[in-house]
Amino acid sequence: MNGIFALHLASTVFMTGLIWFVQIVHYPLFARVGEPGFVGYSLSHQQRTSIVVLPAMLTELATGCLLWALPINPIPATLFTASMIALAVIWVSTFLLQVPCHSRLGKTFCADSCRRLVLTNWIRTCCWSVRSLLLLIPLIEGNWMS
Repeated sequence: MNGIFALHLASTVFMTGLIWFVQIVHYPLFARVGEPGFVGYSLSHQQRTSIVVLPAMLTELATGCLLWALPINPIPATLFTASMIALAVIWVSTFLLQVPCHSRLGKTFCADSCRRLVLTNWIRTCCWSVRSLLLLIPLIEGNWMS
């Protein structure tokens, strides 16, 4: 397995595990924080989460672009293209759906924004899950050594 693909796979699988935790545990608990301290909690959440998420997401994007551009990709082209389409959906969803929810929640508690965040985050949860499966196919089939 080449290093770029290994880094790409690791960042994708990491984000898949993290997004499932966020989807099932973290985001649903937003509604239970309570109004008095919610804005501070939300802003702290955004700052701390960025430290963990941003490097992994940028690594995933950069290595994905490299794998797409260079002839070193062990994934069949159709599967890799599908995985990159899912990655594009993740980034679009993040900026068009989740970031606006977080922006609102960083100003005031809003139960509707909490619900919308949980609901729209399923897009990213599903896309990262699909990406992990698509990228793991060579490992499952035993073709990862090429």
